Amino acid sequence: MAETTAQGAQSPDTEGLLRDDSRLPRMPEPAAIVIFGASGDLTSRKLVPALYDLAASRRLPMEFAVVGISRTEMSHDEFRQKLREGLEEQRPGKISEDVWDSFSKGIFYLPGDSKEPDTYKELKDFLANLDEERGTSGNRVFYLSSSPSLFPPIVEQLGEVGMNVQEGGYSRLVIEKPFGSDLQSAQYLNQEIKRHFDESQIYRIDHYLGKETVQNILALRFANGIFEPVWNQHYVDHVQITVAESDGVGDRGAFYEEAGALRDIVQNHVMQVLCLTAMEPPVAFDADSVRAEKVKVLKAVRPIPEDEVDRYAVRGQYDSGWVWGEKVPGYREEEDVAEDSTTETYAALKLLVDNWRWAGVPFYIRSGKRLPKKSTEIAIQFKQTPHTPFVGTRNLEPNVLVIRVQPEEGVSLKIGAKVPGAGFEVSSVNMDLLYGAAFLEEAPDAYQRLLLDMMLGDPTLFIRSDEAEGAWAILQPVLDGWSENGGEIAQYPAGEWGPQEAEELLEQDGREWRRP
Repeated sequence: MAETTAQGAQSPDTEGLLRDDSRLPRMPEPAAIVIFGASGDLTSRKLVPALYDLAASRRLPMEFAVVGISRTEMSHDEFRQKLREGLEEQRPGKISEDVWDSFSKGIFYLPGDSKEPDTYKELKDFLANLDEERGTSGNRVFYLSSSPSLFPPIVEQLGEVGMNVQEGGYSRLVIEKPFGSDLQSAQYLNQEIKRHFDESQIYRIDHYLGKETVQNILALRFANGIFEPVWNQHYVDHVQITVAESDGVGDRGAFYEEAGALRDIVQNHVMQVLCLTAMEPPVAFDADSVRAEKVKVLKAVRPIPEDEVDRYAVRGQYDSGWVWGEKVPGYREEEDVAEDSTTETYAALKLLVDNWRWAGVPFYIRSGKRLPKKSTEIAIQFKQTPHTPFVGTRNLEPNVLVIRVQPEEGVSLKIGAKVPGAGFEVSSVNMDLLYGAAFLEEAPDAYQRLLLDMMLGDPTLFIRSDEAEGAWAILQPVLDGWSENGGEIAQYPAGEWGPQEAEELLEQDGREWRRP
């Protein structure tokens, strides 16, 4: 005899439907996020606006707090006012006073030297009080937004006072790029951090992975059946990845002198995009599966021989020129840049991925400053048709699938089409998809997505230690080769697409760069 459902109770099916939590956005647990280097630009320009957006969209629990730490003397109110001013610059006309009043009550500031043990004792007591007063439940996020040289001492001090221990709440560590300055320093940093934090507690952040259009590389490849059969060496001629900026180094001259284009952009942003473009389908969209496939790509990249760096890599530095009708100075004329600097503001590489999918398909990557326009894109150029029966072809080019990451996020496919009119002329045209027009809603900021994922404990869009080291291993021969060459660096006028040597990098293979 079937069991009778009590009055007012839900049948199992109905109950399951009403409890379908997957349809509702997940809310993070109560927590306190501690930002080291809180007086810096990143906090007011990116982190706090992203947290404010989460609060405005009701994706933060009420039991939430931000604690800023840096050496600058400030009160809680002065810190809140500084962040409010930064928020007004980043979200002009979009600030709700009600949301800010509620959100800012959870913002605090502790002046202190991140090398001094007393700072951490004070922080530990302060967080314990927050647990009682704001209900942050013992959950801690330590966001390292300070100078990279301070990462090891901060992590060590956190470990010394036991704030790395997960008892009664989680303890997570977020590390901003750059993650090391070469392979050796990245390995050392990983070693030092893992002395106190388990890999599952560490979130290495590259904000490019939080961009909707970067994530759409995965959606385009693995949610559409038509691309996978042609996404390989049988149909693809080559791939071009471009990260172009029209800006110069501005007031970041001192930082850029130590970094350069290869460390600042290629080692992280470009290598991540390369992995997403070349990886095999993951068995699931979870952290272990996605990151394992990315690491396989990095391991498959053919090492660049140190004595053949010039054959595979080009570096350049912008000279004075014109950008958008404005005369701009050369790199060596910028503030805090040496007059004889050999730091590269442009880098281009040819990489080969030695596996069954990509054997023989070159990946050309480039990144530079003071180029004609800001543009990030991945262009997959397919092989020409073996034969065309049409006599009248006009400007018929190979099929090219372009994934535009920024600006004007979207996808474009270049195809051959009949020209209207008599006869049968065929010409190349573009089919365009603009994400903004297709979905009619504003994409969330990259930091908004990543901070939320981190608080939810989802590391899928964060970088694992072997990913960071794998990317450095590919670029280390280039760094070493350029270091040995000393002062040899090609110049290019601001507003041009890089040095002539970069054009020759593709011309030697019978190809040429796209103009985004």
